[in-house]
Amino acid sequence: MKKYKSYKKSNLFSVSEIPDHWITLRMKNIGNLYGGLSGKKGDDFGKENSVFNKYYVPFKNIANNNVINPEVLDKVEIFENESQNEVLKGDLLFLMSSENYEDIGKTALVKFLPKSTYLNSFCKGFRVDNSEINSTFLNYLLQADEFRKSLSIEAKGFTRINLQIGKITNLGVCAPKYIEEQKKIANYLDHKTAIIDALIEKKEQLIKKLQAQRQAIINESVTKGLNPNAKMKNSGIEWLGEIPEHWEAKRLKFIFNIQKRIAGVLGYDILSVTQRGLKVKDISNYKGQFSMNYSKYQIVYEGDFVMNHMDLLTGYIDISKQTGVTSPDYRVFELIDKECNSAYFLYLCQLCYKEKIFYSHGQGVSQLGRWRLQAKEFNNMTFPFPSFEEQTEIADYIDLNTENMDKVILESQVSIKKLKSYRQSIISEAVTGKIDVRDWQAPTKN
Repeated sequence: MKKYKSYKKSNLFSVSEIPDHWITLRMKNIGNLYGGLSGKKGDDFGKENSVFNKYYVPFKNIANNNVINPEVLDKVEIFENESQNEVLKGDLLFLMSSENYEDIGKTALVKFLPKSTYLNSFCKGFRVDNSEINSTFLNYLLQADEFRKSLSIEAKGFTRINLQIGKITNLGVCAPKYIEEQKKIANYLDHKTAIIDALIEKKEQLIKKLQAQRQAIINESVTKGLNPNAKMKNSGIEWLGEIPEHWEAKRLKFIFNIQKRIAGVLGYDILSVTQRGLKVKDISNYKGQFSMNYSKYQIVYEGDFVMNHMDLLTGYIDISKQTGVTSPDYRVFELIDKECNSAYFLYLCQLCYKEKIFYSHGQGVSQLGRWRLQAKEFNNMTFPFPSFEEQTEIADYIDLNTENMDKVILESQVSIKKLKSYRQSIISEAVTGKIDVRDWQAPTKN
């Protein structure tokens, strides 16, 4: 794609130069922010004739260029005397509060809304009132890395990261002087990103299919064994059902020892449980949720199980491949019998996360991500317990039969990451004037 003929220096922090005929302005000169509702669910929630029931946009759905549609709406009860701002077609929605810096300031464009809809309290709406700015172009511009980073670095917070209103209203942006050129850029990006999004969706569907197949192999193998003709017996455990007749069923207190070893000193790698397993935490930029004094963290030895038992919805479990320390809020435990196959029991524990078996034994406030598994409940849960030889055979079988799936899943994830990076580069180039798309024509449909 060609460049513009001439450029000029910009007064923007994130963009050094823009085409000669482009302008710069602040968001407060483009439109106005409005707030989300502060209502809550109550006793009358869901009643057909309740005047309090309002649709709202869940904050988790505001990301990238998502279309806000009826499928992502939820309901909430608001107070009768509350003055609320209704979301309108063409509005931009900002995510103002999140646990992740990467999500702060993300926008979504409201392309259609068949129902009266309001905002979640973690969000702000932005309504363009400047007739010389196209809202679709503006949404793409705010997705560009140059402007996303300008917002995310301004966010503050510890357990929850928040963005102040002034950081958005004072944000400097650039745009072609003429709205027709803005529309041209928006149409170009609609076309290009639709192609990329379709490729991403295809790969994501493949990943979901393979992950489901993979989990089915694991579930069947660790709970029923590898012999389809084996005689079965009732395990007496609701989630487990029948197990091979020659297997035992043991409570976890007879399989695992819970440990609590406080480090007492600094200098260890910090280990964090993620959905991708146990990872060494990058503390170089001191962003995220962590303590400044890691001497109070637990020591984890190679081979220990580490479990986020405080959040049974988004938490996970893994076996450590190294010595380090981890949050005192995590649960660290080891096998009592070293002859037990750790891979077999890891597959079982991970199954309990994926199938929400741990969740069914938990307690807390799930809406706030605080659904935890108490030590007593954990110890009293029951697992199937085949012989060591059969545990090893099952773990090896799973490894062998999921190896190719894991390879394809990883390749697809890498490909998705590249596609998303390519998508971002196309957006950034177009909305900052690095490429000239004025002569671009959408391909004609046959």
